[in-house]
Amino acid sequence: MNGAAWDWSILLPALAAGFLVAATHVPLGVQVLARGIVFIDLAIAQIAGGGVLLADRLGFEPQGWGVQAAALAAALAGATLLTWTERWWPEVQEAVIGVVFVLAATGGILLLASNAHGGEHLRDLLVGQILWVQPAQLAGVAVVYAAILAMWFGFRARLGRTGFYLLFACAVTLSVQLVGLYLVFATLIVPPLATRRVVAYRLPLAWCVAALGYAVGLIFSTAFDLPSGALIVWSLVAVGLVFHALTASRGIGRSDAAQAERRATPV
Repeated sequence: MNGAAWDWSILLPALAAGFLVAATHVPLGVQVLARGIVFIDLAIAQIAGGGVLLADRLGFEPQGWGVQAAALAAALAGATLLTWTERWWPEVQEAVIGVVFVLAATGGILLLASNAHGGEHLRDLLVGQILWVQPAQLAGVAVVYAAILAMWFGFRARLGRTGFYLLFACAVTLSVQLVGLYLVFATLIVPPLATRRVVAYRLPLAWCVAALGYAVGLIFSTAFDLPSGALIVWSLVAVGLVFHALTASRGIGRSDAAQAERRATPV
């Protein structure tokens, strides 16, 4: 496909959406990886998605404030629950997160059981519609993400367990409606995982992995007319594997990785 065939009015907002999601989710993902609660994003994203489906069932406008409020309320309730379970049952927190995810996922299926377009709604929730993101939609998201980043980098040491979960819930609530559940999970986990051997400049490099993954995925999905969300997930993993191989070939070993993990102090 030649350059003239690209529809930049679609590609640029989609790329901007990916960069915005990566900006917030990569630093949160580093923390998630350090805490060993990898599937928390799937659980909270699925809970937020359940709020979206419930709002749709009640007749709210798809992009209205009612849907946003329902999604955020559901995600915050889920975050509060997981904060409580981590305090009382930390040894089985990952298992609890898995159970919460399954309940939220099957609850969404039950909500869509009588909906003629249930399969389409569920697909949009999982894979997302990143190519149809509107620039006006991104402006509001950017403001909220900026506030989240300011809280994270300015007050991370004071947030505590509850603050981390609530901030995480706010970020995931917006992102799952913007790019879908699969991309939220991949953006949170793949770049921090790919850069786990890196000691210096880990966060900027993880951001680069995420940005390149989104760019490659969008370019190839447009060139070959393939689903964007799914292809971006594959591109993120491919870029992550290449980066990991390059860092391994340069002799960054386990001792460096262990040192990096010790420097990442969980909240």
